[in-house]
Amino acid sequence: MKLKNTLMSAAAGIAMMTGATQAVADGHGITVAYFLEWPMPFQFAKVNGTYEEEMGVPINWVSFDSGTAMSAAMASGDVHISVSQGVPPFVVAASAGQDLQILDVAVSYAENDNCVVSSALEIDKDSASELAGKKVAVPLGTAAHYGFLRQMDHFGVDLASLDVVDMAPAEGAAAIAQGQVDMSCGWGGALRRMKEHGNVLLTGAEKEELGILVFDVTSAPAGFVAENSDLVAKFLEVTAEANAAWNDGSGVAEMLPVIAQDAGMDEAATAETMATFVFPDVETQLSGAWLGGAAPAFMKGVADVFVESGSIPSALDSYEDAVNTGPLMSISDM
Repeated sequence: MKLKNTLMSAAAGIAMMTGATQAVADGHGITVAYFLEWPMPFQFAKVNGTYEEEMGVPINWVSFDSGTAMSAAMASGDVHISVSQGVPPFVVAASAGQDLQILDVAVSYAENDNCVVSSALEIDKDSASELAGKKVAVPLGTAAHYGFLRQMDHFGVDLASLDVVDMAPAEGAAAIAQGQVDMSCGWGGALRRMKEHGNVLLTGAEKEELGILVFDVTSAPAGFVAENSDLVAKFLEVTAEANAAWNDGSGVAEMLPVIAQDAGMDEAATAETMATFVFPDVETQLSGAWLGGAAPAFMKGVADVFVESGSIPSALDSYEDAVNTGPLMSISDM
């Protein structure tokens, strides 16, 4: 498999940058990372300035195209909080020695992260072995990469037989549309565009049956969280309130057009995408099924898959220290 050691090089760079000074939210503001074409309730509060009002600091919102880029920006001190970072890129960074912490479960979305096979090949789950020798666009170190590895293992496709190129989802969508790759992996708007030119091998439900979970987290450098625990808790509280208004339906009509515009999408596509999302409430996030128990073990499993595939050199013995439920627990009685 032709990876050109991309992940290993990135991991080495991240490990070197973990000593970078973390800016303290001292009134000068913080920078928060998020994704375009990835509509979520928090964006309603983002647009309306609720975070700034409740936290008392200016916020610079910066969009990224992958969770690995978020990790690098947090390592350099350029980003203080990342919203909806995929668990796999978080695990890659933590495995390399970057001191990041998971603060909440941002969204679960098994149906909205997948790999698409070009329709010209006419390959489905019953003929997946025919993928051997094909060219695949994969955003390395992301949830899509993890799902790709697990699916290839499930179908018995030898990774060494594939020509894997590292492409952000938008690039992968363009590549499969132009016939430059045989399969492309990604999420959100890019995944919708990929599906115009092919088919998925497994549905979200089928992936979940195999234990291929897909969820994102809110993450931040441990040093920043330690120095600004109250600020972080307030950020999570605003997010939780936006999620609650969306989940109970009371805010959907008002929120949808605002979220769509901020995500760079039309309302129909936004509604369609968010219908495949689950935004767990605080109590659920703190339960044993998520941050209160299962998350560290799941991260260990993700890391082991990456090590076995040769994508990263090693995994941590445990990822329990990479989960900090303190700020979320402080708002759990809301």
